Amino acid sequence: MKVNVIVKTGWISLLVLLVVMAASGCGAGGSASKDNGSAAPDRTQSGTGEGAADAGAAAELTVSAAASLTDALNEIKAAYEASHPDVKLVFNFGASGTLQKQISQGAPADLFLSASSKNMKSLVDEGLVDAAEQTNLLAGELVVVVPAEGSGITKLEDLQNPAVSKVAVGIPESVPAGSYARDALTAANLWDKLQLKTVQAKDVRQVLSYVETGNADAGFVYRTDALATDKAKIAFAVAPSLYKPIVYPAGIVKATKNRDAAAAFYQYLQSEESLDVFRKYGFSVPTQ
Repeated sequence: MKVNVIVKTGWISLLVLLVVMAASGCGAGGSASKDNGSAAPDRTQSGTGEGAADAGAAAELTVSAAASLTDALNEIKAAYEASHPDVKLVFNFGASGTLQKQISQGAPADLFLSASSKNMKSLVDEGLVDAAEQTNLLAGELVVVVPAEGSGITKLEDLQNPAVSKVAVGIPESVPAGSYARDALTAANLWDKLQLKTVQAKDVRQVLSYVETGNADAGFVYRTDALATDKAKIAFAVAPSLYKPIVYPAGIVKATKNRDAAAAFYQYLQSEESLDVFRKYGFSVPTQ
């Protein structure tokens, strides 16, 4: 009788143990199933969220442009973004030579607007801009400016006068306006004679600033820059025969990640709507 009790007790214990193990297994399986079930929706939800954000985000175009285009492009930006809410324009203004080097070294840019065909040609030659996706957009004119109250300077030769102590010029190697100024002064046999008076600037806007603040008695800028201030005035226009034609080419950078948006803005820059803005700021349209 005692043996039967022991055996029966043993079977009961074993049965209880099996039930407990089965329950634990189901719990673990249920827990695993629950984890997997919750993980999948999390990944799907995250992916959907990212896709929705990408779809709704504006295409950001980085436009590397000559500093002399600042005012005109900022006005064009306001009009373009108002009619194209899916596009955001970000401008990187500077000297054309500096911008060209940045693009050559891999700096992100979707379009390049240069104040010199030389800088655009360099990028075309490097294979960074397609020759078929660049055009001569604008033309400009070189002038000499003096402080608003300045007088007595009416021609290049006047820059030699003792009363003129500083002449501001963009760095010829990187600033197209400086290169044009050097060409003009060299043609007039004045470049070497004015070296002790010359103050070089990083771009035309800095040249203009030097003259506006009285830190230079005269400076070489584009007519468009001179028209943008009342703190300096045009003393005279430099004879076009003394320098190469000033051309502003525009082009799409091959590395753009927003090709459709870049192409659309490139075409818009050539529209009459945009060209009217450029004309307003003193640019002209080159004859093709």
